[in-house]
Amino acid sequence: MNKAKRDLQSERFGEQSWLEIYRTLKDREKKLNSEELYQLALAAYLIGHDVEGVDVFAKAHHCFLEDEKTGQAIRCAFWIGLLLIFNGERARGSGWLSRAKRLVEDHHYEGAENGFLLLPPALGALNTGKTDIAYENFKKAYEAGKDHHDMDLTALGLLGQGQALIQLGKVSEGMTLLDEVMVSVEYVGISPLVIGIVYCGVIETCQKIFDIPRAQEWTVLLSQWCESQPDLVPYRGECMIRRSQIRHIHGEWPEALDELKRASQMLSQPPGEPAAGEAYYQLAEMFRLKGDFQQAEKLYVEANKYGRKPQPGIAILRLAQNEKDLAVKSIQNALDEVRNPVRRVKILPAYTKIMLANDRISEARTASGELDALAKKYDTVFLRAVSAYCQGAIRLKEGDVDSAIQYFRNSLNLWNELDTPYETAAVRLLLGRAYREKGDQDSASMELSTAQWIFKELEAVPDLRAVEALMGEQQVADRHGLTLREVQVLQLVSEGDTNKLIAGKLFISERTVERHLTNIFNKLQVNSRTEATTFAYKHGIL
Repeated sequence: MNKAKRDLQSERFGEQSWLEIYRTLKDREKKLNSEELYQLALAAYLIGHDVEGVDVFAKAHHCFLEDEKTGQAIRCAFWIGLLLIFNGERARGSGWLSRAKRLVEDHHYEGAENGFLLLPPALGALNTGKTDIAYENFKKAYEAGKDHHDMDLTALGLLGQGQALIQLGKVSEGMTLLDEVMVSVEYVGISPLVIGIVYCGVIETCQKIFDIPRAQEWTVLLSQWCESQPDLVPYRGECMIRRSQIRHIHGEWPEALDELKRASQMLSQPPGEPAAGEAYYQLAEMFRLKGDFQQAEKLYVEANKYGRKPQPGIAILRLAQNEKDLAVKSIQNALDEVRNPVRRVKILPAYTKIMLANDRISEARTASGELDALAKKYDTVFLRAVSAYCQGAIRLKEGDVDSAIQYFRNSLNLWNELDTPYETAAVRLLLGRAYREKGDQDSASMELSTAQWIFKELEAVPDLRAVEALMGEQQVADRHGLTLREVQVLQLVSEGDTNKLIAGKLFISERTVERHLTNIFNKLQVNSRTEATTFAYKHGIL
């Protein structure tokens, strides 16, 4: 939708919500002109009436043709095709895209819509590993958008270029383009359909390469955008999944679980959306970590129904169930099926863990080497932390304790940067084992005690049992009644962060930070941030 059309919408509908626009136009649908039909279709889609939205886009398409407005007719056909493909109806979607191409050819049309038709084959090339071809098509689409002053097309072309560059290994260049496109969605001339696609595309890409700080920053903005349009449905489920992933990383497991349950219910409503698969997979991961293996397995099956392969989670589940041979076969097949480096990154840590558990050190070392190379290539804190952890685990298995401790310390420092309690505790568990093998019982005790406390706070039952088996009768360290979240806040306070900075890092509001600080002061019986920090270091809380 170009700027003139957006201005027209603003003049006609003012500050009405999409639901109000839908009701206003729906009441007189039979009398609507082509432009109004387009608006009705857009409103219907945005409030979750997917099927009706596509049907009305089709009516608008035919009406535009009758009015000899070829460009708008082509654009309608493009959106119908793309939305159908997004919803899993590939045959119908391809048919509408073919119709759009035929209109271009029959009318010798030369406009921005030609650039839009470059996007589907570019996406196909990107998903099948033909990244160079994808990049060239996205670049042509971007240039067509610039030539025709179409901000929707410019944004989508820029998004695709960034994703392609990252897939080609040019991460810094790609992220620069993604940052640029995220700024562009603030412009008035970009339609909500494109804004939603851009937000979801950028955040998904950040999470694929584990750029957690960027994913968190853009997820906050996506949340704000969704909240500013309460009737908006298509991107709300995606937003909930992304928010839950950030909450999970930061140790807010109950909140993450609630978000995922709501997202899975919303996205699985008939006819169901592919994103439901990711919601079910993330739910399965949480139940696995909490020790409810039966429920986790059911949810992995649900994820698979919606097209989300349940790896590497299902393989790690088999390992947790002590079905080591099944775990090996499962993770080997998963890795063999994936050639895309970004996708292999998600499987290699699990592969390393499972191979070490089966004393297949050589295979674990090979996988860890590949992971280390990819961590250097994509250069994100998360991947460097995972790589260091895997390298340490291999050294510990080989008996090179001093080297293992160095890798674990490096991993622990990186996890602390990201404020990821579960991963921090997992490293401390292995550190405790390493110190014990070295004969340093005091250091072992401190690391295991901290890991025990974190696992207990998270209710990560299998990991808690593992650390308690190592500790024997030793009791959890005294944190003076502080919760995991309060310790996280206190850690950031000790680093000099303001309430605003803490809120941003922990994905919470400033008011929540203030509430945590009040609780901290009361529990520690102190009156200031400085006193709280001093107390924490003196009593071993930090």
